[in-house]
Amino acid sequence: MPARSVSKNRKMADLVLQKQIEELASGHSSNPFAVLGRHPDGRGDIVRVFFPDAFEVRVVITSADGSTLERQMQRIHPHGVYSVTIPKRSQSYFVRVKWADSWQDVVDPYSFGKLLGDLDLHLFSEGRHQSPDAIMGAHCVEIHGVKGVRFTVWAPNARRVSVIGDFNIWDGRRHPMRLRHGAGVWELFVPGLIAGERYKYEILSAEGKVLPAKADPYARFTEKPPATASRVAAPIIHEWHDADWMAQRHEFHKVNAPLSIYEIHAPSWRSPESGQGFVSWGGLADALIPYIQELGFTHIELLPITEYPFSGSWGYQPVSMYAPTARHGEPQEFAAFVDRCHQAGIGVIMDWVPAHFPSDPHGLACFDGTHLYEHADPQEGFHQDWHTLIYNFGRNEVRGFLLGSAFYWLKHFHIDGLRVDAVASMLYRDYSRKEGEWKPNIYGGCENLEAVSFFHELSALMRDMYDDVMLIAEESTAWPGVTMPSEAGGLGFRFKWNMGWLHDTLRYMQRNPLWRGYHANDLSFGMIYAYSERFILPLSHDEVVHGKGSLLSRMPGDEWQKHANLRSLYALMWAYSGKQLLFMGGELAQWEEWNHDGQIAWHRLDEASGKGVYNTVVALNRLYRSYPALYAEDYNPRGFQWVIADDAQNCVFAWLHYAPDAAPVLVVCNMTPVPRHNYRVGVPQGGYWHEILNTDAACFGGSNVGNAGGLHAQDVPAHGMCCSLDATLPPLAVLYFSPVAP
Repeated sequence: MPARSVSKNRKMADLVLQKQIEELASGHSSNPFAVLGRHPDGRGDIVRVFFPDAFEVRVVITSADGSTLERQMQRIHPHGVYSVTIPKRSQSYFVRVKWADSWQDVVDPYSFGKLLGDLDLHLFSEGRHQSPDAIMGAHCVEIHGVKGVRFTVWAPNARRVSVIGDFNIWDGRRHPMRLRHGAGVWELFVPGLIAGERYKYEILSAEGKVLPAKADPYARFTEKPPATASRVAAPIIHEWHDADWMAQRHEFHKVNAPLSIYEIHAPSWRSPESGQGFVSWGGLADALIPYIQELGFTHIELLPITEYPFSGSWGYQPVSMYAPTARHGEPQEFAAFVDRCHQAGIGVIMDWVPAHFPSDPHGLACFDGTHLYEHADPQEGFHQDWHTLIYNFGRNEVRGFLLGSAFYWLKHFHIDGLRVDAVASMLYRDYSRKEGEWKPNIYGGCENLEAVSFFHELSALMRDMYDDVMLIAEESTAWPGVTMPSEAGGLGFRFKWNMGWLHDTLRYMQRNPLWRGYHANDLSFGMIYAYSERFILPLSHDEVVHGKGSLLSRMPGDEWQKHANLRSLYALMWAYSGKQLLFMGGELAQWEEWNHDGQIAWHRLDEASGKGVYNTVVALNRLYRSYPALYAEDYNPRGFQWVIADDAQNCVFAWLHYAPDAAPVLVVCNMTPVPRHNYRVGVPQGGYWHEILNTDAACFGGSNVGNAGGLHAQDVPAHGMCCSLDATLPPLAVLYFSPVAP
């Protein structure tokens, strides 16, 4: 090539390089590796580094023979770009930086090659990576013998992404990242960092605007709110001791097994002894596990623990879908909490929120300057009720992000079930929207086809990978087949909350007993559709907030009647077809509405009426687990038979539960404050019927009206049955009877 052409090309290259250096120094470089690091330069290699505000920079070179050589680097840009030429034969180098107060030895982050494999990036882009948490976020790794942290973040529309933290005084110029163009993923290995480091991402939008610093969407550990930084998580190294539980979990979670759930908001269950801050996971385990064992619940369900900035959202507005909230400790401590629950025979369900996320500036909203995780159109991407943003379920990377979150908790924390919040808001495009406020799907309908596809994929993967884990829907509409397999046209959930039963039953129980006779349908109607889905009956946190009052305060009558009604409500729920869920404090008969800034009313255990309701719940759980008829055929019509459903005048209801090879259980309810003597109830067989529960018993705070422990069936047909009981029905009470084997 002619010398003139070589010279011209050299000048062009120098101009390009100078422009790249200017972009780097001004914080606008989208390709820092083109300038920084080690590059061939004739018979040597040139090393460039960027240390704004440094007083002096030197390079320490290690030759192939192990000898070292230190050279001063030349400042080639006033903002802090330095350069030096080193021998090609040199094996490695590190940089020695003089700051205002000290020297610092630094392994150059830009001396390392690409970090993620092409297959990982391809699967990530397809939304099919089974463990996106393993490649995304911040990970302590070792590369070529150098320990540090690998940062990876998805921001395809950003012009520049930098990792910032205490290690670089939150200066976005210091650690710009490499873009893997095909996937829109930025990556950087920062040597010398360790677990616990605080960090965020500084993002320059395509328009050149520096966005508010963003927390890591894939962070597995965070600062304790109200602080908002992510933290580098150590690998979860926990020696599990729950092998027995895990081996039997598939039996515990069968639809014909007992399932009784205690719903808990960890920050407000019990305040720490100091009265300040939040109880630790270890402290919660110490107090909660023996309490649940005494109450007899099979599982606890935690309100969302994925990190959330606003305590008043109770966790339902999460920003870090992979991080247990730092309010209670580190991820390893949460793993130990679950382990201890399992060792005590208690399952752990967690509330999981893939429906929406908050618009906090450090979160996912407009993450790279564009609507990345959410829809751009507010008719699709903005939730009007909660002022939150709705995930774009049709985007591969977003779907993969959510699926990865679900399986992260199952894999690393042995979670036994995911209760999916606000499913209805995901399924309908017109959810809580008026005409003209929503966009139809491609067929002109209101169904969110992308969300339906997401549930199909989630349930199919869970069935293939974790078939012993429960997927539970909080779905408040009549969407068909929520608990049917996806291949049969359903959504694939194992259980669904029965919101219809909840509202009908509470409406009935809140009525003055004088008028209940006109509304018997509220108690009986649920059995018409009871077997259309596999239902859980929830008396959840939603029923004791926002001015609704506590369950006790909503019961009619004087103080005695309120407690009697509440005991009857619980006995009705435990005897209905379906599994049970009770929110914390309900077992204490709290007078006050739940306050997320306080704790439940522990003093009620020292009051006879509160202790009586507590004892009722203990008895219900004990009986529930002891009598298969109360749970084994929850989802089969053959397990239920009405005995009395038409005595509206007396407000008396009775039904039978059956199970194969087990004694039946008769349930009789008197929903008025009037005792009823010599009330005849049909039964399917003779012999002695033990009164296994009487909610009016003195030990529960009742008036102790009953049947002296049981009744002999008489050969008097009634209600279409061969025999009957001549029973005394206590006021505002529920009785359970079961025949004693001859």
